Amino acid sequence: MRRRDLLRVVGGSSAALAIAPPALPANPAPIKITEAKFLRLRYPGKTPRKRNGTIESGGGAPGMTQLELHTDAGIIGRSVTGGGQSIITEQLMPRIVGMNPFHIEAIWDRMYHFNRKPVAKGLYISAMGAVDIAVWDIIGKALGRPVCEVLGVFSDRLRVYAAGGYYEEGKGIKELVKEMESYVAEGFRAVKMKIGGESMEVDVERVRAVREAVGPKIDLMIDANNRWTAPDAIRFGRLVEKYNPFWFEEPVEPDDFEGCAEVRRKQNIPVAAGENEFTRWGARDLLAANAVDVLQCDTVLAGGISEGRKIANLASAHHIQVSPHGDPHMAVHLLASLPNALIMETYPAVESQYNLALPLFPVKDGYIEAPKKPGLGIDPDPELVRKYRVS
Repeated sequence: MRRRDLLRVVGGSSAALAIAPPALPANPAPIKITEAKFLRLRYPGKTPRKRNGTIESGGGAPGMTQLELHTDAGIIGRSVTGGGQSIITEQLMPRIVGMNPFHIEAIWDRMYHFNRKPVAKGLYISAMGAVDIAVWDIIGKALGRPVCEVLGVFSDRLRVYAAGGYYEEGKGIKELVKEMESYVAEGFRAVKMKIGGESMEVDVERVRAVREAVGPKIDLMIDANNRWTAPDAIRFGRLVEKYNPFWFEEPVEPDDFEGCAEVRRKQNIPVAAGENEFTRWGARDLLAANAVDVLQCDTVLAGGISEGRKIANLASAHHIQVSPHGDPHMAVHLLASLPNALIMETYPAVESQYNLALPLFPVKDGYIEAPKKPGLGIDPDPELVRKYRVS
């Protein structure tokens, strides 16, 4: 039988035996974005004062601010903002009110380009990121699916690390070691500590002590928070190479792409950076400089989940893995959808004590499971809202 005749027979048979697909439901009326509000929660007590290699933070009342993006369907999209609340209400919302959340690429484009002077950096982009993530939350809720499934899951099991190891008053090497050991006891198989806040001699000793305490099978990241010049960063990297750090994060100032590339070339610890970059254009320049082994653009600050996907795809084209900086509840769905996701940052010392509305992801053998609730799954408990909401 000729191939053409065979195809005709098979096609006819399948047509005769085919079962009609179920009828699709009628299209509902399009959802429309209507307004933005903010949920502010403040909890009792104070966060501890702490510092990294460059700045000091903490000491205020713990709390959280969520963007609430309302729709005419009663669905509220949420995200944790990185600031820029007045930008959201005064500049972004007038551009997107009335738009369908499912037109999310058009929403991002309208926020970015329908401005007198589009900028590729700064608080405006961070505000866009918060809106974009809230729109994804709406989409997931409207479909009754977690955002990672809407994006397309690559892996529903994600490797995570515990970020901590800050400098604090009265906290020495003994206390640092105890902190790192506590993360391992919680189930983490990767931990991160700060460097650059003391002399190189002290910081080398801190790295040595943590490595000896957690053992060779736990991955240890070191984070300089842009503290050094390239020559100093290279010197420090060479001093601690023998302790096998998993990566050397932000060794130089964030705009020193050439210096970061030099650090990458002249010492043997992989370099991670990018949390101070915005959008795919900032990521493009960092990658073009051959400055990183791991790209860390923040999911909110760099432009949201929509832009995070573009950044990750760009990194993939350079054979670079991504590990976004910042709030894991904003990054987890994006990472679950990415083939080149490496590991996710979490803050157990902060989240477990100082943000009651966003509990920790359960960690087992260094991994978490991707969220299963519709949307982002970050809607706060109504009782917590009632108790801790501030005007």
